[in-house]
Amino acid sequence: MSAPSAAAAGAASPASIQPALAILVLAALLSIQPVTTDLYLPALPALTRSLGAPLSAAQLTLSGLLLAFGCSQMVWGPLSDRFGRRPILLVGLAIYAVASLGSALAPSMALLIAWRVAQGAAMGAVVMCARAIVRDLYTPQEGARAMSKALTGLGIVACVCAPLGGLLSQWLGWRAALLAVAAYGVGTLALVALRLPETLARRNPQALQPRTLVGTWGHVLKNPTFWAFSLQTTATYGGLFTFLAASSFVYIDVLGLTRAQYGWVMASACAAYLTGTFLCRRLLVRLGLLRTVAIAGALSASGGTLMAGVAWMGWHQPLALLLPFYLFMVGHGIHQPCGQSGAVGPFPQAAGVASALNGFMMMLAAFAIGGWLGMRLDGTVWPLVNGVWFWSVVLALISWTLVQKFGAQRDRA
Repeated sequence: MSAPSAAAAGAASPASIQPALAILVLAALLSIQPVTTDLYLPALPALTRSLGAPLSAAQLTLSGLLLAFGCSQMVWGPLSDRFGRRPILLVGLAIYAVASLGSALAPSMALLIAWRVAQGAAMGAVVMCARAIVRDLYTPQEGARAMSKALTGLGIVACVCAPLGGLLSQWLGWRAALLAVAAYGVGTLALVALRLPETLARRNPQALQPRTLVGTWGHVLKNPTFWAFSLQTTATYGGLFTFLAASSFVYIDVLGLTRAQYGWVMASACAAYLTGTFLCRRLLVRLGLLRTVAIAGALSASGGTLMAGVAWMGWHQPLALLLPFYLFMVGHGIHQPCGQSGAVGPFPQAAGVASALNGFMMMLAAFAIGGWLGMRLDGTVWPLVNGVWFWSVVLALISWTLVQKFGAQRDRA
């Protein structure tokens, strides 16, 4: 994917931004989500024991963060349409850095949950603005390829996060993993402050007026293309979040891996996702959007179904359960760039609101999954296996029906 076309860039951005810098900044902003989750996952069982908390409370450090992440985007989105992407990013990243430090130093599980909720709310500003910036700089068709490049960067960061989190928590304790999250927040804040110009060409002075806001929400929510792609991203994230929330307990406590070994399990899954983002760009050029998403749906369904089949045959070993999940992650690497760019594509003047609503749907599902897992984790592999299988089937059905029916409207928007 090249940079924004001259026409798109000239019409959409009031300040010039180099193509490579645009992708670098987008990758850094989008990567804040796996940094926030994946770095601490290897430490989750240890911090639960260290703080003397029940498993359900430990799940709230993840599901509470993601609920705040989703809900906050409903506020950050209109604010970014009104004041621009850059000021919202600076505020969000500053809050994120402070909350990350508070999480690392929290003396109790209750305070850790509170800081993680604040962290999630701030993270909402960062990720929402990143998705909106894609619409600011690129046409919808270019946006899928640009998002794929940025998510390739996210995949590289995610591959590093889990092993690093496992090593830090094993050598220095779980607080060291959370301190690394704070360091990433400070570094990203510096990058945005020093290198990112404003990308929103025309601020909407009426964006925060109740009538305008409700009208914009209604305009987005009445669009079937938005729903098709948002349900697609929600389903693929549902499968991923099931793995994120359950895998540390399953692979460490049930299957007997060390924290460092579990970190490499996560890294290998991220490598499969990274492969998917590369494959996405090539399929988009050769086959177009709709056929690319249909192929990804087949990969997702195959991965979840094979994972369930392996478990039902009694092969409860780390590698046996992991290999089928790689197929799901390759599909995820295709679904996310296509789905996220597709959801905001029809709304060049309301990309912030569309991005916020899309993110809210994903995180609402994640919160529900976290609550379900908190009650279902029972010392077996089944909550993990059944959750991934369910979402893989739902995702395939959406990819083969709704996206195929309404996705063609995306390019005409």
